[in-house]
Amino acid sequence: MALAGPGQLNLDESPSWGSRSVDCFEKLEQIGEGTYGQVYMAREIKTGEIVALKKIRMDNEREGFPITAIREIKILKKLHHENVIQLKEIVTSPGPEKDDQGRSDGNKYKGSIYMVFEYMDHDLTGLADRPGMRFTVPQIKCYMRQLLTGLHYCHVNQVLHRDIKGSNLLIDNEGNLKLADFGLARSFSNDYNGNLTNRVITLWYRPPELLLGTTKYGPAVDMWSVGCIFAELLHGKPILPGKNEPEQLNKIFELCGSPDEVNWPGVSKIPWYNNFKPSRPIKRRLREVFKHFDRHALDLLERMLTLDPSQRISAKDALDAEYFWNDPLPCDPKSLPKYESSHEFQTKKKRQQQRQHEETAKRQKLQHPQQHQRLPPIQQTGQAHPQLRPGPNQPMHLSQPPVVAPNHNYGKPRGPSGGPNRYAQGGNPGGGYNPNSGGPGGGYTGGPYPPQGRGAPYGGSGMPGAGPRGGSGGYGVGNSNYPQQGPYGGASGSGRGSNMMGGNRNPQYGWPQ
Repeated sequence: MALAGPGQLNLDESPSWGSRSVDCFEKLEQIGEGTYGQVYMAREIKTGEIVALKKIRMDNEREGFPITAIREIKILKKLHHENVIQLKEIVTSPGPEKDDQGRSDGNKYKGSIYMVFEYMDHDLTGLADRPGMRFTVPQIKCYMRQLLTGLHYCHVNQVLHRDIKGSNLLIDNEGNLKLADFGLARSFSNDYNGNLTNRVITLWYRPPELLLGTTKYGPAVDMWSVGCIFAELLHGKPILPGKNEPEQLNKIFELCGSPDEVNWPGVSKIPWYNNFKPSRPIKRRLREVFKHFDRHALDLLERMLTLDPSQRISAKDALDAEYFWNDPLPCDPKSLPKYESSHEFQTKKKRQQQRQHEETAKRQKLQHPQQHQRLPPIQQTGQAHPQLRPGPNQPMHLSQPPVVAPNHNYGKPRGPSGGPNRYAQGGNPGGGYNPNSGGPGGGYTGGPYPPQGRGAPYGGSGMPGAGPRGGSGGYGVGNSNYPQQGPYGGASGSGRGSNMMGGNRNPQYGWPQ
């Protein structure tokens, strides 16, 4: 069999990619949805194997096949590692498809294209959102070691992920963790001289150098995101939940201190530094805020959340940190408990349904209060019901004491209105990872933003479905990173947030960088 060169599609594989129809699979359940399409749990009819089908939406594309899908396919064909999601093949549908309600999918092209992935039972966010879920230290070490191992493999092969977050870290019931959603990934050069977009990485996990406008960066941007995930697992909730980019920078400065030429040489030359530098020096408070962390965990977190990217720890060095070699040691993935399937898309949908049910019940109680009703009379002439209070024209019998009517409570329904509480102690009071905790925002809304050589950083148009944390679906169907009418919208919807990848395209190729 002829082998493909690095980064090339192997069209000699059996079956040849694109030669099979999606009809070879039976869709079982939707497990993700976003601007780029849907993800389904499916069964291959011939073998019975369970897979994940990611449908690539074409109706929003004006330039043919989506560039993000091309990059994802190319990169995943290049990467083969136990901690990187496996792309098994590409399948197509012969004609227009309909959704569950029988409506057309809106595809102006004749058919659809699906990416077939190995199926994973959970994503990290969906698993963490389970009621009563609290990860143990050996479990956190196990997941972090796998995350760093997979990321080190990517960086060695000169691939930046550029969207590390909980919903893009998939976990199976054998305890194996895999990096997924390589739609924003791209290759990089060792000299970091490439002119790359800074409109990547979901807001809460975006490093300060990208927020300050740099377009020359390397693997350190992924390591900042890993540090945010690490602290989130230990702390029980997101540590930098900004609503927009200026607020995100402020939260970073309040935790990690203000940048200057002493702790970050060259920072004053980054395009937007002068627009966002704090008016007064701010002291680094990371050790003070997380003083309850283990000493070795705090040492590792310090090196991950270093402001200067050149001093930020690499994935390789992080794997050698004392944290992973001190008791309690990372547990064996196979020793981890097995859980019912849980993806962020599903847990978010359940929370929304619960809120809607509670709101409906509350409205019904307010609109249709229950009336005090009398008991039906006993069918005997001249004898009142023993529990009936006599009416105004009926005498009170001395042998029959009056009965006080029960006191009905028309107050608010009992119980919290939010989802189940994820952490037993000190967690998020709104119930785990609250997808709406970021509030509105999701664009630079705090005043004018400085111009950039590659085009205006912000447009005035809205950004659909965006919030600070990104959409659901580790297979890569979160909210669009490419707004339809400008790089950044104004206020956007709440939720886990968009990656804020702008629509600013390279004028030569019409592609994002």
